[in-house]
Amino acid sequence: MARLALPALLVLCFSLLHFSSSRPSRTRKAVLPRQSGAAEEDDVKSQLDRLWQEVNSLKEMQALQTVCLRGIKAHRKCYLTIEEPKHYHEANEDCIAQGGTLATPRDMMENNDLRDYAKRSAPGSKDFWIGVADIVKEGQYVDVNSLPVSYFNWDRSKKQPTGTKRESCVALSVVAQGKWYDEVCRSLKKYICEYIIP
Repeated sequence: MARLALPALLVLCFSLLHFSSSRPSRTRKAVLPRQSGAAEEDDVKSQLDRLWQEVNSLKEMQALQTVCLRGIKAHRKCYLTIEEPKHYHEANEDCIAQGGTLATPRDMMENNDLRDYAKRSAPGSKDFWIGVADIVKEGQYVDVNSLPVSYFNWDRSKKQPTGTKRESCVALSVVAQGKWYDEVCRSLKKYICEYIIP
């Protein structure tokens, strides 16, 4: 319904704009200097640009609402588990294509919420990619925006992170109660996307 409403709104606005500018007014107005053809064209173009920006903004809000309905809302974010296993980079690209990024827990509460949501949404799944990696420099973990990560939840019982150069991407383990471990980025795993709520 909303997908049909956006184009219809745009057509209606454009039609009204065209109709009102081409139809003579019945009331007497003060005579204003007539804009040149180029100025009128620029004015119409700027109005169309504003309309397209509004349409795109509405599309983004609609997509975010759809994601939030399918996933969960917590901490001014929406989370959505994706059950089709992918390599780390493919998983991140898929999240970006949907308007988000791989989820990055910023504290214990977010990490626990992700763990609990992953358990509920994908029963029987063991682990999920999250948006943390040390691909650029070994031992310096950053999020998908290359910002340093200050919260970690390593599985110390398994001596994580192992520190090997091959294992540069991070997964959250549901069976290990939300603990993290580093893994080869080419491994296939399910993943969790996050979307910031404006």
